[in-house]
Amino acid sequence: MAMSRTRKTVLIVTSIVVGLVLVALIGLAILVSAFRRSEPTIADNSVLTLHVSGSLPDYVPYDPLRRFFGNTDQSLTNLIQQFKKAKVDKRIKIVFLEIDMSGAGWGKSEEIREAIADFRSSGKPVYAYLEYGMNKEYYIASACDKIYLAPPGELFINGLAADVMFFRGSLDKLGIYPDIFQIGKYKSAGDTFTRKDMSDAHREFMNSLLDDLFNRYVDAIAQGRGKTSEQVRAIIDDAPYGALKAKEIGLIDGVTYREELDKELKAKLGYKEADQLKIVKGSEYSEVEPESLGLNEGEKIAVIYATGDIGSGQSENSPNGSQSIGSDTLSKAIDDAREDKSIKAIVIRVDSPGGSGLASDIIWHSVVAAK
Repeated sequence: MAMSRTRKTVLIVTSIVVGLVLVALIGLAILVSAFRRSEPTIADNSVLTLHVSGSLPDYVPYDPLRRFFGNTDQSLTNLIQQFKKAKVDKRIKIVFLEIDMSGAGWGKSEEIREAIADFRSSGKPVYAYLEYGMNKEYYIASACDKIYLAPPGELFINGLAADVMFFRGSLDKLGIYPDIFQIGKYKSAGDTFTRKDMSDAHREFMNSLLDDLFNRYVDAIAQGRGKTSEQVRAIIDDAPYGALKAKEIGLIDGVTYREELDKELKAKLGYKEADQLKIVKGSEYSEVEPESLGLNEGEKIAVIYATGDIGSGQSENSPNGSQSIGSDTLSKAIDDAREDKSIKAIVIRVDSPGGSGLASDIIWHSVVAAK
């Protein structure tokens, strides 16, 4: 039976009204969550659980819409701030670090290790848990008091290597001849298109970089696990290791599943066996304001984040998490900090592969003006 025109109209209007009401309700919920960011109640004798995973951008701006849908967007700044707060928070007794596959670079991994060391100086321990670990994951974990690995897990601490691709042969077949300006023998970015193998300078640079990173890596693990550098080098030469073997040679302290560790944490904190372990998630603890713990006092320092490719115009923060540095946006931030008489210093954190020379010059001019 065909639907009458009047009934169709009523259904269409009703659908539109219901859609608008839903949009309004979602918008209201977002506004409420944005303006009612009350501090959570943290119980005494608690364990703070923090996660290390993903690319860990330097900074992720607060976005109530993304937060409403459960995306907290962990950043390096947020992670380090959690350690700083927990260090002086008498309610937090242990930090439990769950380390997943990390896309963070070696510089960020170093900062996380420094944050762990700073927290441990308070006398409180940090426990690390991995289901699977490669070089960077274990590098971070080795800064902790104890390391645990899942029974089926493995440690692939195989050392460092670098792969370089060259396209000159393919370009020759296509009849393409690149014309690239090179200033200085160590400027090897263009070699990818102009050569079929490494130049001596390119190889020297790569080996120097890998040797420096590897030496720091070995020394850090040796210090963290109470071994000599020679012992660590020998261990790396025989990697990878299963969980039981990793414990046998002293790379980890225990082989267990995550939920089984609650018993050890309860014993460490003096809980009774029947007591419920008090766990504070990092996403919840991030709502604790540093000022409430006596932090962020004294002179003001402006920290300006420059993340992504450098280009002209406005910076961008896309929904998928990618960021870019716009010369207009960054220059304005520097100029605003310069004109604010309450700010005593400016720190610019740069996490960028480079980009436009013109846009970089505009930013440079603002930095010089601020100086």
